Amino acid sequence: MESNYRIAYNKGWQDLKQKDPEEVSQYMQVTYLPEVQQFIVPMFNENYIVDIQHETIARQADGKTPEMEAAILLLHYLSFFQYQAEPANKWVSLKEIPNGGILFYPAFRKTPIQSLINTFGNRPEFLVTCAARLGGQAAKFGDAAAVFQVFPKIPLCAVVWEGDEEVAANATILYDPSIAHFLHIESIIGVGWHLAQRLVKLAAREQS
Repeated sequence: MESNYRIAYNKGWQDLKQKDPEEVSQYMQVTYLPEVQQFIVPMFNENYIVDIQHETIARQADGKTPEMEAAILLLHYLSFFQYQAEPANKWVSLKEIPNGGILFYPAFRKTPIQSLINTFGNRPEFLVTCAARLGGQAAKFGDAAAVFQVFPKIPLCAVVWEGDEEVAANATILYDPSIAHFLHIESIIGVGWHLAQRLVKLAAREQS
């Protein structure tokens, strides 16, 4: 697994270096500093510095290096697009994302979505509490929901329905369909997985 991540990470740098940085800045709504060959990329409620010359990524606030999965998502966000596109301002399930969403949905349901059900299904209001730590804003879906600006052009929505004795708890992660222009299907899944992981970790931290 580590080698697969490393391959994706290295390819992300190669792909980014093939892009026109000014076009990346304009199309993906990030800041480019040509004098130091760096992008400043908002991810959730933090900024990351992506240094093309030195192939490094660091959180602007404290210089901390993000986990490999997050670093790959940052690189893919900057490098995947083929043309300028804008969010559609609507929500769809992963099953409705082209190029494989419906095929990957069962595995997506089994792990990241199930982790949301296990963590928030009996207390959906706790989702909103944890979401606020990531800049998430409460939304009117299910019994609790929050919308996150993962990247400037990539919103996600996490939704939870509370369970009871008769009906099992449920959850979902919704995407703006425009995400297909900004990430390939593996990273579309990855960004949803990353959101679920962060929410579950925040919940564990709040409880400890």
